[in-house]
Amino acid sequence: MKIPAALNVILLLCVGASLAQDSVTPARINNIEERLRITEAILGELKRENVALRSLTQASEIKLESLQAENTARKVAFSAGLLASGTQQTGPFEDSRTLVYQKIFSNIGNAYDSNTGIFTAPVKGVYFFRFYGHSHPGNTMAVSLYKNKDRQCSVYFHKPESNPNGNGSNGVVLTLEKADEVYTQLWKDSWVYDDEASYTSFSGFMLFPL
Repeated sequence: MKIPAALNVILLLCVGASLAQDSVTPARINNIEERLRITEAILGELKRENVALRSLTQASEIKLESLQAENTARKVAFSAGLLASGTQQTGPFEDSRTLVYQKIFSNIGNAYDSNTGIFTAPVKGVYFFRFYGHSHPGNTMAVSLYKNKDRQCSVYFHKPESNPNGNGSNGVVLTLEKADEVYTQLWKDSWVYDDEASYTSFSGFMLFPL
């Protein structure tokens, strides 16, 4: 076995110290060499253990970051009113129109986009959604909730006359894949009313991931 230069220096120092006190014998030199070999072997083993511990620590850190990201993704909830301020009737239009809710009450996870009115599922899971529509006498109010391009449920109030106002609400539990989109659309030739009281709104949250 080849002894490294640094160990040779140590060996020479040990030999020099021995010469100062007593004569050096082959047996004593062999003993010193054996001790140095054992020390070198121990140092090598410690280095290997240190490398293994570093790898284990890095793997644990990566796993922790993954769990933290997954936990953050599970915190999904939003609620928004149609108008940020003021009073307005929306519609009627010649075709259906996606409603853009601009008064944000909460948007945990930022899955709802107040620029488009669309909720995009950040992870696969089971979600609950509810929406409300408000109308005034003589006007039809009709709103549907969509998953991607498929209608899921609706509210409809046909030209209320006997009551001063018409209100409708509906809710649904949906299984969504990551990146699925959920939104509401106003039917053509209908309208909804909203003001600072936020009669017309859209809310949703994740029940649990899949």
